[in-house]
Amino acid sequence: MRNIPKPSTLSSDYELTDAPNSQRNGIPAVNHDKEKADVGGHDRRDLIRLGKRPVLRRSFGFMSILGFSCTVLITWECSLIVFETSFSNGGSAGLVYGFLFVWAGIASVYTSLGELASMAPTAGGQYHWVAMLAPASSTKFLSYLTGWFTVIGWQATLASGVYVSSTLIQGLMILTHPTYEPRPWHAVLLFWAIVVFSISINVAISSVLSKFEGFILILHVVGFVACMVPLLYLAPHLPADDVFNKFYNGGDWPTQGLSFMVGIIGSVFAFAGADGAVHMSEETRNASRVVPRSILSSIMINGLLGFGMVIATLFSVKDLEAAENTPTDYPFMEIFYQATGSIAGSSTMISIVIVMQLCADVGLLASSSRMAWSFARDRALPGWRILSKVNSRTTIPVASIVFTSSTSVLLSLIILGSSTAFNNLVSIGVFGLYASYFLAASLLLYRRLTNGIKSIHDSSSTLANTTGAQMVWGPWRVPGIAGVVLNVFALMYLIVIMFFCLWPPTTPVTSENMNYGIIVLFGVIGFCVAYYHAWAKKEYNGPIIEVTGPTWDE
Repeated sequence: MRNIPKPSTLSSDYELTDAPNSQRNGIPAVNHDKEKADVGGHDRRDLIRLGKRPVLRRSFGFMSILGFSCTVLITWECSLIVFETSFSNGGSAGLVYGFLFVWAGIASVYTSLGELASMAPTAGGQYHWVAMLAPASSTKFLSYLTGWFTVIGWQATLASGVYVSSTLIQGLMILTHPTYEPRPWHAVLLFWAIVVFSISINVAISSVLSKFEGFILILHVVGFVACMVPLLYLAPHLPADDVFNKFYNGGDWPTQGLSFMVGIIGSVFAFAGADGAVHMSEETRNASRVVPRSILSSIMINGLLGFGMVIATLFSVKDLEAAENTPTDYPFMEIFYQATGSIAGSSTMISIVIVMQLCADVGLLASSSRMAWSFARDRALPGWRILSKVNSRTTIPVASIVFTSSTSVLLSLIILGSSTAFNNLVSIGVFGLYASYFLAASLLLYRRLTNGIKSIHDSSSTLANTTGAQMVWGPWRVPGIAGVVLNVFALMYLIVIMFFCLWPPTTPVTSENMNYGIIVLFGVIGFCVAYYHAWAKKEYNGPIIEVTGPTWDE
């Protein structure tokens, strides 16, 4: 049995049922009859079994967290935004088949992660799962490394999303006012304004965040229809052969296959961030069931909408050269204009995409801040005493929201020097998140094949699914050989994407098109490892057992 980190001394409303006295380690007792009668008693007991004290308000239900997942992904909108990335390396056929490959791969990944989210629905997500699954000899370091991969991935994805929003606004300004000349400092100021907007939703009106996400889900679907109809009925359409059979190697790679693999990273970005719902688990009712279902539902919904938009857009390309050379830097804006023949009409369609991207930024900030808060709660981040605090009035981690936002603002200053360098954050975000997925999914496969995870009915342990405790399946899982096959396919997919996500888009490689993400990534990882050995190794022991709770048999 691995050593279980000792409970920290906390003021809590939850007891240790295995304590001989009414109080143990400074944690007062409570009447469990009262807790069982509470509407959220089941969620609280689930969290206590993970050793965590419930401190966040559970305001998300299935529809609101589904809306959250869908609007963080915004796949149909992102498939338009990254159109050039996939089209320039792969062409129309590469974009179609690359999208399908990524959709299948990411569905298998999130199926495995959904099983883990059902076992341990905690804001920490990947690093908590690695801590509970890893062998005792490597639990501490692997979970620490996974946590940093996740923090880096979410921080880079947030900054990338906000930057995309600012450049989309500039693109619309160019389309409607051709004399406008964009400047890097314009993008920086827009970036800051968007960060302020995201903070205001997350902090000032945090009590309505769940309702906000439910409303955005409706806008996500209605906006899809509003953009799809003009493409279907107003635009001239290309022959099917041009869409499904024509590949293109715009990066001058040695083979078309290599060009295709470099180009699929655009579709990967369109599906990035589905684990956002995982990091909101401690604010979701019936999280062990609702979170995995919402993640897989969002993958299916966004995949269908995204694929439909990809097909409709490819059929609607009237003048490819004009789209590729558009001064807006976004080919889809020119395609919309070609389809409608109207500045007003195309601007309306573009505005829908911009609004959805702004709403995605709100969700990205929420998820990335919860991840930082959880990691700080377990003493893994510098300044963890401040970052782990929760506002007593709003029950949200305001300090971590401010920290995450401030980091994005500092990163935005890179734009003043080089927008190309800033764009490398996309690669960093993908690699960071995918590395955390890989570590968690590979250890899940190891435990699955060695029968290291028990049925829920076989366990009578007080603690479960945390460092040193027994592992039991959650209520949502894929049993038998099907779970193994999906797990293996997910790992194969993750390896492929991690390998190609750090490649430059074109050859020959120069200082202008070099993907500096690999340099930045190894620099950050080097800092994390150095910090771990110099300081964090003394503080971080994996997920801290704050409280223990009732047994499974209660």
